[in-house]
This record gives sequence, structure tokens and C-alpha cells, in this order.
Amino acid sequence: MILKEVLGHSIDEIANITECTPAAAKSALRQLAQTPAGTRLPLMHDAARQKMAAFVGLFRAGDFDAIRAMLADDVKLDPVNRFKWEGRDKIVPYFTRYAEETKWRFAFGAVEGRPAMLVFESSAMEKPAYFVLVDWRDGQISTIRDFLFAPYALESVDWVRLG
Repeated sequence: MILKEVLGHSIDEIANITECTPAAAKSALRQLAQTPAGTRLPLMHDAARQKMAAFVGLFRAGDFDAIRAMLADDVKLDPVNRFKWEGRDKIVPYFTRYAEETKWRFAFGAVEGRPAMLVFESSAMEKPAYFVLVDWRDGQISTIRDFLFAPYALESVDWVRLG
């Protein structure tokens, strides 16, 4: 009732407008109420949210074999400001390096309203060191854009950590 008075729409109407479930709309609105003024909180499609949350969960668990199984044959890897690789077999070293590194912590979030993996240094968890964006095609990962080598990009984007 209060939301209808404040926003002019019911939870069901907000969910319909944003193409998400009523539960996701409620969750986002709760987060919005707890977010400092001036911070934009994205409402994203449930499918996009679930895919990225699963990707982050697998990264966090170090289950890179499961991630490799999600890759399209023509997947593109773009470590911004470094090189570009294309093809499932060519990007194997990318996951190997992450598997060997222990200083990073991974969290589900959004960058400019897009689902993202936020990467934190283990000693500083208040602001991410950088982020990773993933594009999907037909349920498979088609592109990975990793901003490890372009941490300055974080300074010019809106980001938020999501639960």
C-alpha cells in the first residue's frame, strides 16, 4: 500500500514493468531503501541475475570446469587493455591463472545496471578493485570482459554490490 502511494505502482506492476518476479522487485526495493541517496540500484531480468549469480558462485568456489562447460565454442575473452582471445581452447589459461591466485574475493553486483562480478582484494572489501562483465548467447557465455588491467574504469561507472 505504501509503495503504491510512493511509486504509483503495486509490486506486481513494478515486476511487470521491469520484467522480473514480484519477489525480485521487492528485494530490489528493500535494497533501494537501504542504499545511500544518489546511488542507482538496478532492476534486472531474473534470468540475467540468475546466470551472473551462478557464474560468480562458481568463480568463488573455484569450479572453473563448470564455467568452462558454459562457454560457447567461439567465446571471446577481452582482458581490457591487454589482448583479445577467441575460442574455448584459447582461453583456458585465463581460468588457470585465477585458480592459482588467492588474493581476490568475488561478489555479485551490477555495473551501470548490468549484472557483473565485482572483484575485491582480500584485504579491502569496501570497494572493488575491478569488475568482470559477461555476455550470454543461447544460454552460453559468449564474451568475458575483465577489467583487471583497467581498474580506472571503476572510477567512472556506477556500481553496486547485490545480495
